[in-house]
Amino acid sequence: MINPINIRSARELKKLKPKELEKLCGDIREFLINSLSKTGGHLASNLGVVELTVALHAVYDCPFDKIIFDVGHQSYVHKILTGRGKNFGTLRKKGGLSGFPKSSESPSDAFNTGHASTSISAALGYCAARDILRQNYRVVAIIGDGSMTGGLAYEAINNTSRTNTDLLIILNDNQMSISENVGALSRYLNEVRTAPSYIGAKADVSNLLNRIPLFGRHIKRFIERAKDGIKYLLVPGGIFEELGLIYIGPVDGHDMNDLLSVLNKVKLMKGSVLLHVYTTKGKGYTRAEESPSEFHGVGMFDIETGDPVIKNDSESYSDVFGAEMARLGAQKKNLCAITAAMPVGTGLSDFANRFPDRFFDVGIAESHAVTFAAGMAKAGAIPVVAVYATFLQRAYDQILHDVCMQNLHVIFAVDRAGVVGQDGETHQGLFDISFLSIPNMTVLAPSNKRELAAMLEYAVGRKGPVAIRYPKCGARAHSGNYKPLVPGEPEIVSQGDGIVLLAVGSMLPLALEISRLLKPERLPTVVNVRFVYPISEQMLALSAKHRDVFVFEEHVSSGGFGSLLLNAMSKRGIRPKTFYNFCLPDAYVEHGGRQEILDTYGLNAKEIYYEILRLTKKTGVN
Repeated sequence: MINPINIRSARELKKLKPKELEKLCGDIREFLINSLSKTGGHLASNLGVVELTVALHAVYDCPFDKIIFDVGHQSYVHKILTGRGKNFGTLRKKGGLSGFPKSSESPSDAFNTGHASTSISAALGYCAARDILRQNYRVVAIIGDGSMTGGLAYEAINNTSRTNTDLLIILNDNQMSISENVGALSRYLNEVRTAPSYIGAKADVSNLLNRIPLFGRHIKRFIERAKDGIKYLLVPGGIFEELGLIYIGPVDGHDMNDLLSVLNKVKLMKGSVLLHVYTTKGKGYTRAEESPSEFHGVGMFDIETGDPVIKNDSESYSDVFGAEMARLGAQKKNLCAITAAMPVGTGLSDFANRFPDRFFDVGIAESHAVTFAAGMAKAGAIPVVAVYATFLQRAYDQILHDVCMQNLHVIFAVDRAGVVGQDGETHQGLFDISFLSIPNMTVLAPSNKRELAAMLEYAVGRKGPVAIRYPKCGARAHSGNYKPLVPGEPEIVSQGDGIVLLAVGSMLPLALEISRLLKPERLPTVVNVRFVYPISEQMLALSAKHRDVFVFEEHVSSGGFGSLLLNAMSKRGIRPKTFYNFCLPDAYVEHGGRQEILDTYGLNAKEIYYEILRLTKKTGVN
């Protein structure tokens, strides 16, 4: 029998009988639970697609045939089957396996994915190129029901009706159990509709009717209308048929015989087919089945209890944001919260429970969330859109066109801004300052939990769009005397002479550590930037007073605070002797631990200290 860790190629599955494939599925589940208990990762979503992924690889020929996973966090089984099981101990670690499909990692990963609703568009692009180049591989897109809330998926499906290309879309539906009656009926219909004799007869009748003079096409339309009436009564996928797809399903996503049977038949069908598959998220691990959201993404955990091995009791910035939203919600009856399928991750659970009429989860539809918020603001409500920085990228036009051009009072709580870590390139929040720095927008960055609460209260009380960016890490407590928030004004944490360290949000502790290293040789001014955009007069005046200006930010260099400040200084003729921005490079930053990534790019106290000495022509270590 095949050991999951020793699989070198998915072609090995083609030698196995259905019973052997079922046994392999059990072994893969056991392997996943054991492996992820040591590394962490996306557990529940992968346990739910074991049979589906195994059946796909048993029927299709990867990497010749292209399998594209939407989002991609459910691709672990695919990775195991394509020879990467032996490396699962490195999952999401620096230099190790990515938690998402990655073409540079394996030719079996046909398309890099990390965000939702993209797979059908990418697959359709593959099909178009295949048809133009007269190639003959097959293309499969696997999309979850959650991703079907994204408009991009429907834009792609709508486009399929105009292409008439061969494409299989698998809708992985893990929100509902299968009704026995519907399952039995659909199995019968699927047998009829996927049978070669039925497909051939359907084509023959269509061709015959088209050749009958005068009345042939009218008879054909009458039959099609009658067929559609019956279809909408019996087949649950009428909406997909209306959009131009051949709908097959629902199918039990954990029944290997059913999956193999329908996939082998669908493989021979012409045109674009949607196969509807029901699965159970967390299948095979009771705790994950009972709490799929808790086991969607996990750290190291104890298999017996399901409890995390490392308990993080520190309050996160998301927790602080959620508590302040609940407090302000009790005071402001027009304060509303909007999330795109992330109520728990963004800290809005308490607000949702206390003010259900003012809480809106719009699903994975960030573009809609922002324009929805714009409409609310135009009508007098105060909407707060809570979203991860990486996902806010998906709504750029709506931010610019619908919110900022109209100068509407929409607040953006930009969670996970900066280095996120193990999820890698697709999830790092390193571009938000650059795309949020547009007219009418105000961008703030808190350096501690008290500041985040104050910034949210400030944003609620003013007019116009505001974005507050905060990181994925424990929320730092404020120490010392708190200086109230003044519009546009940075906080001078310590006063020095000659050299100024300008820290954006999460980078303030690093700036303070460097300041301690520089004393008493140099006495730097340490500044908590607070107001990132627009660059204020106070910030320009402060920068002009210092000979050496150093910026610290968790952002790429282009379009970040340092870039914005340098441009504003240049326009004012402010030319310091030294200006240097300690930040992330203009690149897509790989996965790894947060501090590992910062160290990789020299964003630690020791390296920055020596670099400042070099840049200011100073030598010696204190």
